[in-house]
Amino acid sequence: MADEIPEGWRECKLGDELVLQYGKGLREIDRKQGNIPVYGSNGPIGYHNEYLVKGPGIIIGRKGSVGEVKYSALDFYPIDTTYYVETNDKNDIKFLYYFLLTLQLNEMNSHSAVPGLNRNDVYSLDVSFPPLPEQKAIASVLSSLDDKIDLLHRENKTLEAMAETLFRQWFVEEASDDWEEVPLSDVCVILNGFAFKSKDYRKEGIRIIRTLNFMNGFIDLNDLVYIDYDCEEDYKKYRLRDNDFLMVMVGANLGNFAIVTSDILPALQNQNMWNFRATNKVSQYYLNYALIKIIKDNIGSASGSAREFFQKKQFYSFNIKIPPSTILEKFDYLMNNFFQKMKNNRLQIHTLKKLRDILLPKLISGEVRVKI
Repeated sequence: MADEIPEGWRECKLGDELVLQYGKGLREIDRKQGNIPVYGSNGPIGYHNEYLVKGPGIIIGRKGSVGEVKYSALDFYPIDTTYYVETNDKNDIKFLYYFLLTLQLNEMNSHSAVPGLNRNDVYSLDVSFPPLPEQKAIASVLSSLDDKIDLLHRENKTLEAMAETLFRQWFVEEASDDWEEVPLSDVCVILNGFAFKSKDYRKEGIRIIRTLNFMNGFIDLNDLVYIDYDCEEDYKKYRLRDNDFLMVMVGANLGNFAIVTSDILPALQNQNMWNFRATNKVSQYYLNYALIKIIKDNIGSASGSAREFFQKKQFYSFNIKIPPSTILEKFDYLMNNFFQKMKNNRLQIHTLKKLRDILLPKLISGEVRVKI
C-alpha cells in the first residue's frame, strides 16, 4: 500500500468490505452435464448443471492451493476447498478481484499439515479503498488489458486448431497409398537435454527451458530461469532452434509437448525431455504435427507400459509417410504464416502482462490515479 492514503479513499479492515463464504462439496461423480464452471482451489475443475453463486464473482483457494484468486464472469459452483466473496454496494466486484491479487494471500497459510487460509486473518488486514466510481475506473483499465490478452490467447488457439486440422486433412484423410512410409529414425534425431543445476540459475542470461515451462503446446514465457551468457559456449550442443519439438519423457507431465518458437530464443534444453529434430526427408513443421498425431494416438494406450513407450527405440520405430515435396512446401508456407502470427500474438501477450503487472499495484495503492 502507499504510505499515505490517497485523497478521498477510506481506511478500513478488509473484513468491513467483504465476507468469505464457504464453498460446497460437489464430488465429480455427482456433477451433472452442464455449462456451469465448477471451481476448486486452483481454478476451474469441471462443469455442472446448477450454480451455487450468481456471477460475476471471486473464488479464493481455502485448502490446497491456498490464496489463489480467480474471477468468474459467469454463474459458478465453488467446491468446499474454496471461499467465494460477498461484498457490499460500496464496492465493485472486478476491482475487488484485482485488489485481492495484490495481497499475496497464498503466503497466509494457517495450517502446517494441510495448507489452509483462515478467514479471520484476511478480515484483519488494514486496507484503503477508493470510492466506487474510482474503483470502476481502475477495474476498467486493468480489464481492458486482460480482455486483450484473452483475445490474443483465443486467436492463437484458433490458429493452433487450424494448423492441426490442415495437417490431418492433407496428410491423414487425403494421404495417398503411394507415399513412401519410413520409420521416424529415417527422418529425425532425438536429442537429450542437460541436467542444469539450480545453483547455477540466474535472473538473466541464456534461458533454460524446463518441463514446467511447457504450456498448451508451446513454451510459457513466465517462470523462466537463466544461466550466465559466458556459459553458453559450454552447452552449445543443447541450444534450441526455432520449431524444435520438445516432449516430456519422464515424470508427472509425461507426454506433454511444446514447439519452440523464435521468441524464446536463445535457449538451452534441460533434462527430462527429448528434442525431435528433422533431418532432410521432411520439414520440421511436418515432423512436428506428425509427432503430435503419434502422441495423441498412442499415449492413451501406454498406461502400465509407459516406460517402454517412452523409450527412444519405441519412438524411432513409429512409421511416418513422406508426402511429395510440392505438398510439403505448400504446408510449410501456411504453417510459417500461422506461426508468425502466433509468435507476434505471444509477444503482445507478454508485453501486455508486464504492463498489467506494473500497473496493478500502482493503481490499487493509489500511486497512479485514474481520471473519472
